Amino acid sequence: MSRKGEVIVGLDIGTTKICAIVGEVTLDGFDAGGEPKIDIIGIGSHPSRGLKKGVVINIESTVESIKQAIEEAELMAGCEITSVYTGIAGGHIKGFNSCGVVAVKDKEVREGDIKRVIDAAKAVSIPLDREVIHILPQDYKVDDQDGIREPMGMSGIRLESKVHIVTAAVTSAQNIIKCANRAGLNVSDIALQQLASSEAVLSDDEKELGVALVDVGGGTTDIAIFVKGSIVHTSVLTLGGNHITQDVAMGLRTPNHEAEIIKQKYGCAMTALVNKDETIDVPSVGGRKARTLSRQILCEIIEPRVEEIFALVQREIAKTGCEDLLGSGVVITGGSAIMPGMPELCEDITGHPTRRGLPQGIGGLVDVVRSPMYATGVGLVQYGAKHRDLNYFRIRENNIYRKVKKRMRDWLSEIF
Repeated sequence: MSRKGEVIVGLDIGTTKICAIVGEVTLDGFDAGGEPKIDIIGIGSHPSRGLKKGVVINIESTVESIKQAIEEAELMAGCEITSVYTGIAGGHIKGFNSCGVVAVKDKEVREGDIKRVIDAAKAVSIPLDREVIHILPQDYKVDDQDGIREPMGMSGIRLESKVHIVTAAVTSAQNIIKCANRAGLNVSDIALQQLASSEAVLSDDEKELGVALVDVGGGTTDIAIFVKGSIVHTSVLTLGGNHITQDVAMGLRTPNHEAEIIKQKYGCAMTALVNKDETIDVPSVGGRKARTLSRQILCEIIEPRVEEIFALVQREIAKTGCEDLLGSGVVITGGSAIMPGMPELCEDITGHPTRRGLPQGIGGLVDVVRSPMYATGVGLVQYGAKHRDLNYFRIRENNIYRKVKKRMRDWLSEIF
């Protein structure tokens, strides 16, 4: 039995659901990859009411949903949650590559040289309404030697770095922090959702060989492309599972909530995989009688929308010029990836071998979270465990009242 370790909470604020995953960093050491071992000890999920296409549009509704998810997770984990790692998505996310060059001071690369070269790489013009979320080093070049992952201690006089910079709209990031703060939570860090998902569902071998991660959520489809172990491209498509639901509602003339249930229960992304004799009961609107329709009709509504999503994914892959470098193919995850036929249709359209991504490398409540819909939440816990000791990027605490309250509490405890 492992001793109790640090508790880390991932808060996935999605368009369809808000999910809180509680992980405990065990004190049994590290796994084979050198990462801390994590046991999932609690999970809370609640329908999301205040987001559209990954962006907060109603603060009050979002805060209420967060509180419900957190309470459920606290009850299951048996602990109080005060701080979280949360994800960010939406069409406002922009990623681009940059490079920087510096002279090595003592002809040996030290930590200060690495910091300087990353600072040089991120010295690009960014509009005032945007904020840097991540600076992700890809590789380094010392003099004429390129493809270096860890340049520390190497001899040379010139150090060059390539980085991937992810920016987001300042207001969108602030609204996420504001919602968490009003729910009584501190935000330890914000992570790009597809980066968090990659922590949970991709292996190091896949990243090294080249892989495209496609996280098909409710409001957005998030893409991250890895080549030679480094992230080379990120993008967000404002299409997702909610658009499929709307198509079903319109095509079958049924209410949205009924369309969602029908999609989850009977939906299939490929009509060819469905038996012609299968039928489904479809509730009608306005008090009309329910109808019995062929399941193939449902799939004929779903398939074109899924084809459109994967065609846009293929266009993003082609845009990067990495089509021939994806040795591991495509990994699809997110709630919409559960639908039968998704991997097969993705493979047909992109031309790359495709698998469904499930959270891996965790202990504890494995069976509960072993679903693509929990990939981002579990990934945020793993991201938090990996970065909890790094002062790499921290969201600025905007709640002055919280700071003053803590200062007063500390002061009073010293006196009494």
